Amino acid sequence: MKWSTSEAVMLARNSCASCHGEGLRLIRKNTYRPCNCVLRGVFRACYARFRHCVTKEKHMSRISLEYHRGGRDSRVCYVRRDEDYIADFCLVSRRHLDDFENKIFRYHFLLGADWRLCCRQLRIDRGAFFHAVYRIEQRLGRVFKELQPYPLYPVEDYFGNRIPREVESRVLTLPAPAAVRPPLRRTA
Repeated sequence: MKWSTSEAVMLARNSCASCHGEGLRLIRKNTYRPCNCVLRGVFRACYARFRHCVTKEKHMSRISLEYHRGGRDSRVCYVRRDEDYIADFCLVSRRHLDDFENKIFRYHFLLGADWRLCCRQLRIDRGAFFHAVYRIEQRLGRVFKELQPYPLYPVEDYFGNRIPREVESRVLTLPAPAAVRPPLRRTA
């Protein structure tokens, strides 16, 4: 996956000692790799949206009608984007972390335990805990951005109803509903 410079600069930290706010680091001649601060920024953006979806009132969850192409037949189906995002976030994270990192991810990010409780529960010191948290954020940031065919980052694209160009011409558009006229006022 190729990272764009504008995306990397937007997510980079100005105080980063590795990239100095540029976002991309030169590995070899003409080969750039995103800095770790950019990968952590990607994870934090996805995690913020995850927290928003989890804490949102359940009656506010929207069901949307989306067009899906599947082989011979195309169909329109109902989708709950918030619940799909929550499930994708958890499943992708579980799939790409080892056992120790998965425990830290569950305790700290999913259950919301602070570092003191996590260190006591996992029997590790503070430095090892924060190094593991940074490793988790970097690894999952890269995975969320480079996930195929539907990445979790950018979050707006995940929740947007963008239809690919080849499908746009086949989407049926429904006519607009007739204008509702207010009732006529009676005169005495």
